[in-house]
Amino acid sequence: MMKAVFGAMFAVMLLHCAAGQTVHTVGDGVGWEIPPNNSFSYSNWASGKTFMVGDILVFNFMTNQHDVVRVPQASYDACTQDNAIGSVITAGPANITLDSAGNHYYICTFGRHCEFGQKLAVTVVSSTPGGASPPMSTPPATPTVPATPSP
Repeated sequence: MMKAVFGAMFAVMLLHCAAGQTVHTVGDGVGWEIPPNNSFSYSNWASGKTFMVGDILVFNFMTNQHDVVRVPQASYDACTQDNAIGSVITAGPANITLDSAGNHYYICTFGRHCEFGQKLAVTVVSSTPGGASPPMSTPPATPTVPATPSP
């Protein structure tokens, strides 16, 4: 009986976590490429969205034409892959799970693509305040009242 209860609780927790995950297709229909005609910017695309730990960024690009790598802010600003956080992903499309809260910076390392605007900065927030799951509450015990004899 207890195994069934804990199994059901575990399943509900998994569903809760999975339901909270959002998949963001970077650039929507534009995809991950040099922004066309200065009419599009990845910062504008990101500005209206909330990115949470566990969400997934999908970078749609053609293999051998673009790539994506996470970098620190200084490298993002300079459009260089110096001090890259992880490996350059060269096969598209690339799915990146946002694994921590804070600022995340991504660039394309092909030629001058980054300098031409193929870079993305997002702020990732924890899924719950404080970053931890709320504790599960236990229902209050039913008080017992001693029976009183009838006169």
